[in-house]
This record gives sequence, C-alpha cells and structure tokens, in this order.
Amino acid sequence: MTSLQALDRRSRDIFKTIVEAYLETGEPVGSRTISKRGVDLSPASIRNVMADLVSLGLLDAPHISAGRRPSHAGLRFFVDSLLEVGEVGEDDRDQIESRLAAVSRDMDELLNEASEVLSGLTGGASLVASPKSDDPVRQVEFIPLGPARALCILVSDGGDVENRIIDFGPEIGPTTLMEASNYLTARVRGRRLSEARMEIERELSEKRAQLDAAAANLIRLGVVEWSGEEPDRGRSLIVRGRANLLETASAKEDLDRIGHLFDELERKKSMLEVLDSTRDAAGARIFIGSENSLFSLSGSSMIVSSYMNSDRKVVGALGVIGPTSLNYARVIPMVNYTAKVVGQILDGRQKRDGQ
Repeated sequence: MTSLQALDRRSRDIFKTIVEAYLETGEPVGSRTISKRGVDLSPASIRNVMADLVSLGLLDAPHISAGRRPSHAGLRFFVDSLLEVGEVGEDDRDQIESRLAAVSRDMDELLNEASEVLSGLTGGASLVASPKSDDPVRQVEFIPLGPARALCILVSDGGDVENRIIDFGPEIGPTTLMEASNYLTARVRGRRLSEARMEIERELSEKRAQLDAAAANLIRLGVVEWSGEEPDRGRSLIVRGRANLLETASAKEDLDRIGHLFDELERKKSMLEVLDSTRDAAGARIFIGSENSLFSLSGSSMIVSSYMNSDRKVVGALGVIGPTSLNYARVIPMVNYTAKVVGQILDGRQKRDGQ
C-alpha cells in the first residue's frame, strides 16, 4: 500500500478517471476516453501513466488492446481511498420504506420483500440471510406427514415458527408423536434450545426420561441435532435476481464464471458463512473478486450489511452481488439503508409482541 499511497496527484486523477469510466460502462478504458473526460495531458503521457499503474497492479489489460480496466486490487484501492459515497435517493428511500412496511408483520414476507426490492433497485442479485433463531421456545409439536415422516414445529416466545421434516424410519404412531411433543415442550419452554440441549441429551443417554425408544429417537432427530452449531441449520438464504447477473455476461468465459457463482448460491452454507462474517463490521462490507474464494472464479463483487434486533444485536445480513463494475457509490448506501429499515421493523415487531 505504500506504493499506492505515494501516487502523485496526476496518477491518482487518471486512475480515478479510468475506474469511474469502467464502472459506468463495464468496458476497458483507453487513453482517448480519458482525454475526453477532461484530463489535460497528451495521449502519450496518459499511456505512460497507465503503464505505471499496470506495474503497480492497479490496472490490467483483459485483451490485446489499448484499453485498461482496474484490477481487483485497484478496485479495492479505489473503494477504500477514492470512492465518494452519497445518500440514498429520496425515491429509492421511499420505495424501500413503503414496500417493507407493507409486509412488516410477517418475517418471511419481510425478508423476501427486502430481497426483491434490493434486486430491483440495484440491478444485481440480492441475498438475505434469515436470523439465527436464539429466542426461548414456547412450544414444540410433531405433526405426522406419512408412515415414517413427521414435521417438527418450533414456536418461539417471539412468535417465530421454524419447521423441519424428520425421516425416522420405522412407523411411529400418533401416541408416540404426542409423547415426544409433550416431553420437549416441558423441557424447553422458556429456554433456548442450546441451553436445554445438554440436559435432554443426558436424560436420554442415561435413560432417565420416561420415554420409549421410538420417542427418544424422534427427539434426537427432531431437536437435539437441530440445535447444533451449523450456520445453515434452521435458516434460509433468499436469493433474487439471478437473471440480472446473466445480463452482464457477454462471452462464454463470463457465462462459465456466473455458472460457478450459481453453484455456490445453491450450496447455501458457504454463502451464509460469508454473510455471517460481516457481523462485526461497521456499515457495509465489500468483497471484490479474488479477495474471497467464492468470488475468485466468478469475478463478482458483493456488498453486505448486517441488520439488528431491538437489543442492537446482529441477527442477520443482506447484500447484493454484481459484476466488479458494480455502481459501488449507489449500491453501498442502498444496502446499508435496507438493512437499517429491516432492523427498525424487527424492533417494532418485538415491541408489539412484548406488549
């Protein structure tokens, strides 16, 4: 970074002009374009500066041409040092607020709408990770779905509902399902699953619980495993606007990279881990291309911001994925603002439920 920070004013101005032109068009930028944008130097002088910027790793040449584009390192330098981020436009702000307020009473609808509005306004693919549920449990119930399947329903004190389908092998009758439901509700009511888990496991292993083998196995499958530490367990990853990414792909090489990104989105766990890694960040966190293994092959960027509950505790995250030529100055405040509105709505829901 010492070399980058030591750039003289002329080099910084030319570099900034190149990046801004690239972010507008998504295309490599030549010396003639730079001259037309107000840089008062001869084309030869501009090319010399561009060559210096290439040697510093700030620019690269995607093809054999006079055009250059910012490298991933160059984009990082631009975003951290030269980018001027404004406020969310009034029309965009009104649309975010009105659309999210219209679905504010239902958590699933709220997160889906947040994903839809981000994708629509930014022209990228949006991601929203549902909160990690850490509320005390109010009720547990098993509903039969077939001879060897059941739906496990957990209702939290806050009114949120989580479902999980359980395949338990040999047929279990309704009496056993009721027995398992009553046992778990009695053990976890008013407590977090993580708190009750060890006690339940100990009772089951020591056979102190007055349960038959079928009910004990159902409890292990339904809740004891569910309360583990896997980041994707009991959570959803909402993705909207995949087609927007395809619109920016102009060659087979680009399509192959986007295909790799789609594969990662389907895996969910990896993407949730990336989203969760932003929990301690102040404001938006930006991943550019090769900085993260998930985007190194796809050549994409992602802007992520966390949202909080009424206790100012980070519970989830949302973001936008797009090409590295993403309009960072517009998208960063939009992601931040959407996360802020989601958090405010969650705060309002918790206050209403508490009254």
